[in-house]
Amino acid sequence: MKDLIQKLGEAIHESVAESDDIAGVVREIREQGFDVLLMLEATIGLNEVDENEESETEQLEEGSEGGPFTKNDLSFLKSLRITTEDSGDSAKPDEEKSE
Repeated sequence: MKDLIQKLGEAIHESVAESDDIAGVVREIREQGFDVLLMLEATIGLNEVDENEESETEQLEEGSEGGPFTKNDLSFLKSLRITTEDSGDSAKPDEEKSE
């Protein structure tokens, strides 16, 4: 797995280094008299997929247009304070529940 992560990092680096769009913008910045140092940070998260969960997800994806969210999707959306009908929480993020 460590080798695959390293390969992914190298592929990202090559994509950025070979990008004509990025090279063009960097060239324009240099023409304005500035030197450019580009540092990117990538966070790569891996979750092992349970075979049962994977087949359930595939079945759900095949059966719907917009597609239901996986547990990981919902967790990510919740971290961004975004709720969905699938999450079971109908309150809007700005509203506080009063009890």
